Amino acid sequence: MKSGFAGIIGRPNVGKSTLLNSILGEKIAITTDKPQTTRNSIRGIYTRMDEDEGGCQIVFIDTPGIHKPRNKLGEYMTDTALNTYKEVEVILFLVDDEISKGPGDRYIVDLLRDIKTPKILVINKIDTMDPEKFRRIFEEYDSMGIFDYVTGISAADGTNVPQLLEILESMMEEGPMYFPDDMVTDHPYRFIVSEIIREKTLLYLSDEVPHGVAVEIESYEEGERLTRIGAVIYCEKKSHKGIIIGKQGKKLKGIGKSAREEIEALTGTKVFLELWVKVKENWRDSDMAISNFGYRE
Repeated sequence: MKSGFAGIIGRPNVGKSTLLNSILGEKIAITTDKPQTTRNSIRGIYTRMDEDEGGCQIVFIDTPGIHKPRNKLGEYMTDTALNTYKEVEVILFLVDDEISKGPGDRYIVDLLRDIKTPKILVINKIDTMDPEKFRRIFEEYDSMGIFDYVTGISAADGTNVPQLLEILESMMEEGPMYFPDDMVTDHPYRFIVSEIIREKTLLYLSDEVPHGVAVEIESYEEGERLTRIGAVIYCEKKSHKGIIIGKQGKKLKGIGKSAREEIEALTGTKVFLELWVKVKENWRDSDMAISNFGYRE
């Protein structure tokens, strides 16, 4: 059997989590149109069993978008992404535009030049760009001579994702099977549930409020037919608390209903979800709060 680890890196909001979900055929990483949605390294497990050849298992690590940090949480997220380089057999670098359009991709390319790990440049969102733009991006990165492959995909609709997997499998060597073949992530349900609640909060809110939101699961009791969950949504300002709750509690109810429906699909049980909103000022610059919310060991 072939096996190994692959890191997915790139600027915020370039489609890393969408690609991981597409590869696995199951949602394990939250996705929104807000930058910096992913805060932890999300590990997804792809397994293809083959009776004759043994198959292949690739453990994908979806990292937070690499960006210039503005607070301690931002520093942690960027460090997490950069440390991925040391753990994997292959690096997938996602882009969706020409390098001249912003300093973010150039910063990552400069980091990659000194990394010996094999690299694949993945041009994402080809379903939304014309062929001429794709050609410019392809030639720009291919001419750098630092990527083993340059390819185009659409993570959103799955275009060329199977071909990307074929390239990845060809780059893996014989190795052990790290996880059971029916396992798609090594994260516990509590973590995934907290991320689902955070995703729904991001989708319901706008402007700066989402970046100051964290979710903590206070209670989780899973029964045969009913799962009871109590969770706290933390924000950084009293004014944000009112925005999250909404007039007559309507926004919080909407967040809860949307999260509950997705959690029920995940657990296969009915879900009783209780949500509270609390203020923890400037938690993104507090080492203790960052640790308590699970963003640092």
